[in-house]
Amino acid sequence: MSGVGSVYLHAPFCARRCFYCDFAVKVARAPDPRPWFEAIAAEVRGHEANGIDLARPLDTIFVGGGTPTLLGPDAMVGVARALGLARLDSTELEWTAEANPESLTSQLARGWRAAGLNRLSIGVQSFDPKVLRWMGRLHGAEGARAAVATARDAGIENLSLDLIFALPESLDRDWRADLEAALSLDVPHISLYGLTAEAGTPLGRRVAEGRVQMADEDRYRDAYLLANEMLCAEGFHHYEVSNFARPGAEARHNRVYWDGGDYLGLGNSAHSLIGGRRFWNLRDWDDYRGEVSAGGLAIQESEEVSGNSARMEEVWLGLRTDRGLRTKLLAGPTASRVVRRLLKDGLASPRVSPAPVGGGGAGSGGRGDDRLRLTPTGWLLLDEIAVQIDEALDADGVAALGSGR
Repeated sequence: MSGVGSVYLHAPFCARRCFYCDFAVKVARAPDPRPWFEAIAAEVRGHEANGIDLARPLDTIFVGGGTPTLLGPDAMVGVARALGLARLDSTELEWTAEANPESLTSQLARGWRAAGLNRLSIGVQSFDPKVLRWMGRLHGAEGARAAVATARDAGIENLSLDLIFALPESLDRDWRADLEAALSLDVPHISLYGLTAEAGTPLGRRVAEGRVQMADEDRYRDAYLLANEMLCAEGFHHYEVSNFARPGAEARHNRVYWDGGDYLGLGNSAHSLIGGRRFWNLRDWDDYRGEVSAGGLAIQESEEVSGNSARMEEVWLGLRTDRGLRTKLLAGPTASRVVRRLLKDGLASPRVSPAPVGGGGAGSGGRGDDRLRLTPTGWLLLDEIAVQIDEALDADGVAALGSGR
């Protein structure tokens, strides 16, 4: 397969900006999708003219936002045409879009499925009416259940639910009840995100003014570990710091990010990584649209991922998934001390990956690679642990982990 095999498309429109949202969105209750389709197609042509082409066929597509469901039942037909129909003819294509419960209609779900989409990520966040009101969500307590039923009626079984945890204690949110409600829907994938107060959002301003008290570290920790306990007890695999899946239901598109693979981002604020170069588009929708409509690209800035920054990224990405890091890469004296301390403190655990077919090479003893993966408790300290290991590698003179991390 030549060309970039994974593409992300940012749909910028939202009917309302949520209380906590810091994404690059444009508020529009009934947006005309045609300018977005045209802008995406123009950006694809612009990249092609500059030597960046998408694979034929593509491996994964992810349409995020914003609220893609505001684009209507023909949205994925428009996406297919913008990307090029010949790129979407693989039976192995994973095609995901985000959906908000209140705008996921039967007509929309059937139209998207007919276009080729086969996976939905539904922004549930909570099943508690008072929590949903506080967040500024437009769906009620039954919205998630109705959305799952609508998707399944349309033939979309590969479903993921998003939930937000670690809300202010003053809301008296029953996190266990929300997890039980999510489990009752029997979906194959669940993603969890801790609430953050970003500067410039209504939530961030209220926290700065002392009007909202965010969850403390203990409350955050307890909620995260409870989710791990409950979901894993029901057969989910905690395969990435924020993601749980039934066997075989892991998000292939997101794996590309975590494995350091190439991907192209289209749309305002979208990020790309190709050949060790990261670049990102203008954040504002109107600015982005103006640039690509004029025949150019809307790249705001770029950077080369190399040297110490590349090594740090390799460590951080490796530790955030269940694959972990190969321990032979951490064999230096300083890194070994860090590893021993992590194991002793229960923040990491050793893991032996399956041996290659045929029993492995000479001297392997039939075993696979020894790997170090973080435990759920360790994942709570991911950033701190990644820095510790990166600094230890620096002290041991390890320049880079390379693709074999």
